[in-house]
Amino acid sequence: MTTDHLATAPLAHADSLVLDYLAALWAATEDIEPALRDELMTTVADYIAVRRAGDDPAAVLHRLGPPGDLADAARRGRIPAHLRTPALPPAPRPPAAPPAPAADAVALGLLTAGSVFLPGAGPLAGTVVALASPRWTPAAKAAAGTLSFGSLLLSFFVLVAAVSTSLSFPGLVIAYVLGIAGANLAAVTLLPGFRNSR
Repeated sequence: MTTDHLATAPLAHADSLVLDYLAALWAATEDIEPALRDELMTTVADYIAVRRAGDDPAAVLHRLGPPGDLADAARRGRIPAHLRTPALPPAPRPPAAPPAPAADAVALGLLTAGSVFLPGAGPLAGTVVALASPRWTPAAKAAAGTLSFGSLLLSFFVLVAAVSTSLSFPGLVIAYVLGIAGANLAAVTLLPGFRNSR
């Protein structure tokens, strides 16, 4: 009949450091009254457990100081205050902005390049896509919509006036430039919200 022996995994170096420290502290506090000794051991173990999650255990033990110094402080009837102070929780990370959907990039493309190559239709489509997107704040959408639609409307009136007078060519140029300017200003208004998402 054979007996199986359970093999124990070797302790990690960090665990060995902590256990050696606690053993040395236990030995150094042998002459202290049991209640105070237990309180000290529990406080030190909690201190190590809380802080070693985000720090090197050797650095945590170094900050505690030699076990003999903690034992001397306990003999004087007090547990050092820095052991009782809870560790501050790590500062929460700000939530990452979701990546910009392709539609948001399309909206900016239609407002910029679309205003040059598809006057009227490009900025109109880009503004509609931007207004439907959850990416931008209502204030940014309102500013972009006002700039884009306002310039399109102004451009249309200039175009009508130019066609009905003898200034058709200069009027066409002015209407074209107004449409491009308004759409590009709308894109500039939306750009910060788009950059923050990348």
